[in-house]
Amino acid sequence: MNAVALRPAVPADSEFCFQLHKAAMGDYVEAIWGWDDEAQRAYHERGFEPERWQVITVDGADAGTLVVDFRETEVYLGRIELHPDYQGRGIGARLIRSLIDAAARRGRHLVLDVLAINTRAHAFYQRHGFREVSRHGESNRKIRMRFITGGPASEDRPAV
Repeated sequence: MNAVALRPAVPADSEFCFQLHKAAMGDYVEAIWGWDDEAQRAYHERGFEPERWQVITVDGADAGTLVVDFRETEVYLGRIELHPDYQGRGIGARLIRSLIDAAARRGRHLVLDVLAINTRAHAFYQRHGFREVSRHGESNRKIRMRFITGGPASEDRPAV
């Protein structure tokens, strides 16, 4: 089994995170909006906040990104992306289980949005106990999913 860990992102990770997003999500972005490298880079630069992002490492190599917001009423998974070279190896499942546990310790629901076109991710979340609660965005392009948990509040960072 691979050693999976999380490390805080730093400003120097911006290019890695952009290239990762392009590799992991580029086909979906292309299918919906069309991939415009300049526009996507500007969007990334506006949204990249290293203090909120974590880099997923696998056996010491940078392999993905994770953004989780611990809100008053829910734990929101804003982003989980793995480079395609690391997909299908159980890494995402380990991270999701850890986030489910972290949400349960806080007594919160774990919530996320997935692009409707990303049927692979949608099926992945369903297999892990998430249920669709709504659709939103232009032409209902996004599916809001929720894993319902309960329990006492605890730590803010998921353990891998």
